[in-house]
Amino acid sequence: MKRFFFACFLIVAGYTARSQSASPVPWTQAQLVEPSVLAAQLQLPISQRPVVIDVGPAGVISGARVAGPAGEKEGLGRLKKMLADLPREKPVIIYCGCCPFEHCPNVRPAFQTLLSMGFRNPRLLNLPRNLKADWIDRGFPLAPEE
Repeated sequence: MKRFFFACFLIVAGYTARSQSASPVPWTQAQLVEPSVLAAQLQLPISQRPVVIDVGPAGVISGARVAGPAGEKEGLGRLKKMLADLPREKPVIIYCGCCPFEHCPNVRPAFQTLLSMGFRNPRLLNLPRNLKADWIDRGFPLAPEE
């Protein structure tokens, strides 16, 4: 009998953990920006470019500001500081690229922060696999190495 209750507990605990880890997606399909579109926008004069912010562990896109991992308290704090003085109508594109979106610990809290701070044009760079496969391997602009 104890084994039966223990097995039921494990099933319920496993279901709860899975449902919490698959948190809802706060962006819409229309809010995704294709890499080729951002690469073209990076060729525009600086005043016409969107603000691009890296919310993950590696800042390699040309011109991107680096907040760091938004899944961590420090990175989310840096993101909020970066966003504080920006006009709310300014297009802001965030990206991580550490892993596929469904596993990424950074894009959801970062995008939710854009929404909660009232940004009217929040965007997420569409890197469904990762930064290497979806940006670097396609030859899009990289920041100069330091």
